[in-house]
Amino acid sequence: MYILGISGFYHDSAACLVRDGNIIAAAQEERFTRKKHDEAFPDNAIKYCLEEAGITTSDLDYVGFYEKPFLKFDRILETYLQVAPKGVKSFLKALPLWLKDRLWMSDFMRKQLDYEGKIIFTEHHESHAASAFFPSPFKEAAILTVDGVGEWTTASRGIGKDNNISLLEEIKFPHSLGLLYSAFTYYLGFKVNSGEYKLMGLAPYGQAKYESLIKDNLIDIKDDGSFRINLEYFDYLSGLRMANEKFENLFGGPPRSPEDTLTRRHADIARSIQAVTEEILIKLARSLHERTGQSNLCMAGGVALNCVANARLLRETPFERLFVQPAAGDAGGSVGTALFIWHQYLENEREADEERDRMNGALLGPSHSTEEIRSFLDESGVSYAAYERGEITKVVAKLLAEGNIVGLFQGRMEFGPRALGCRSILGDPRNTEMQNTLNLKIKFRESFRPFAPAVLLERSKEYFDIEGESPYMTLTAPVKEGLRLVAPASENGDNITDRINEVRSTIPAVTHVDYSARLQTVKRDDNPFFYDLISDFYELTGCPVLINTSFNVRGEPIVCAPIDALRCFTRTKMDCLVMENFVVEKKAQTSYREVSWKQEFEPDQEAGDT
Repeated sequence: MYILGISGFYHDSAACLVRDGNIIAAAQEERFTRKKHDEAFPDNAIKYCLEEAGITTSDLDYVGFYEKPFLKFDRILETYLQVAPKGVKSFLKALPLWLKDRLWMSDFMRKQLDYEGKIIFTEHHESHAASAFFPSPFKEAAILTVDGVGEWTTASRGIGKDNNISLLEEIKFPHSLGLLYSAFTYYLGFKVNSGEYKLMGLAPYGQAKYESLIKDNLIDIKDDGSFRINLEYFDYLSGLRMANEKFENLFGGPPRSPEDTLTRRHADIARSIQAVTEEILIKLARSLHERTGQSNLCMAGGVALNCVANARLLRETPFERLFVQPAAGDAGGSVGTALFIWHQYLENEREADEERDRMNGALLGPSHSTEEIRSFLDESGVSYAAYERGEITKVVAKLLAEGNIVGLFQGRMEFGPRALGCRSILGDPRNTEMQNTLNLKIKFRESFRPFAPAVLLERSKEYFDIEGESPYMTLTAPVKEGLRLVAPASENGDNITDRINEVRSTIPAVTHVDYSARLQTVKRDDNPFFYDLISDFYELTGCPVLINTSFNVRGEPIVCAPIDALRCFTRTKMDCLVMENFVVEKKAQTSYREVSWKQEFEPDQEAGDT
């Protein structure tokens, strides 16, 4: 039985294909269209999923959509009526989209898919909960979902047992922790729905000086984690902007322009809202544990990507184990709705062994054969060296040990926002210049942002204070005290850049200003090639850790097709590109011919315009 799950029309549209309860393919639309956070109906992602399985839409038994359009439109309409005439331009802009397609989603999808079968609509947070629990390794678990807003719900607490999930409590719009965090993202000059992780990365440079100001004016937090937002300070109901002049006056000035220098004041504001967010999540989790008595916790929703808060949940709540859906945002809703149909709607049994999750290492996207890669490189006029499969990891490990920055294009593309060793840029974490080089010459992004370490699971406790695993970069962990170096005294000036390049540990390129690291633990079962590469690097250097950051530049999605990888490689100061068994070194190139490489999944321009 084939079930296609779809999310779309807000941000991070995606598709997921489930066969007899097993996830066999999943991808975000942005990877094919090259439009970051693409919200269009995921035609290309759907096409990929079907081709991966070798089927057409006529072979589908069910199609699921991750939310209920009529219920969402009800919230939009009611909200507008509350604030009218304010926000009329925003409402009139959205209305044609709803009247044309979104209110008639069944008809739209049948036409788009050429499909006559059954379509199931799950609620937004129901999809999040299903995406968290059903692929988890747990037979039973408490479930916490937190995001901006779905239809009406902004957070939910529930429980999962065997093949059933039940949502017990909800917090509803306009009271939203996700939107509160996004308001501060906007105020600090980052882009809403994509820059929240920048705020999280900035927070450790500051002190929580505004925490009381936030709790006294913006949000009322109850002991059980429930809360109410003071809407006098926000304009997101009208769709005009996240925060208003009253908010700006409270924090002493207008929003930061995106390219303005980041000051300690900005870092202090970031640290303050991060502290408030962590407090709310901890209270929500503790009261959920009291109600359910469960020892395991599953999480999804955009706020579940806050890996700093997740680490505190494990340390400071009674929950013993945590599983976070690796595509915790809206993309993961495609997984949730498909698995909800299989397990709960159709009442199929669910297997859970308490050890291994069912996300297949999140390696659910397209791959390219050795023959395809060779053909592409030849057609592009690129000089390359070919190696046997058994020796390629040793060659790449040596290049990394020599200080080279390597773009890695291997196997199936990752599903979700994190590169996990298949579409990654790699470097030596011991190199004191590596963080600055990667940020400024490869990623073209803010220099304060840290990089993630990928570490062999069996060696992780030698380098980080962590219990258990973090295969999807959903947790932070402190660098071991024995590896830390005494940081030089920082000036007390207004600019935070004096702290960015401090050498804080023996793995400085992955050690954040507070000695934390967003960690990926690597097992051979999840990704044999990446595990062997790190092992070979360990054998050469004595260090079982690599820098692992996503293979893209600022403002672009992670690379998907070979042409994406080669373009990124040639347009940055990356040293080497490794595509399956082939190594392309920048210094060996005398010319590069950008060919019109035929991608398998051409962007659908009409769908993109929609």
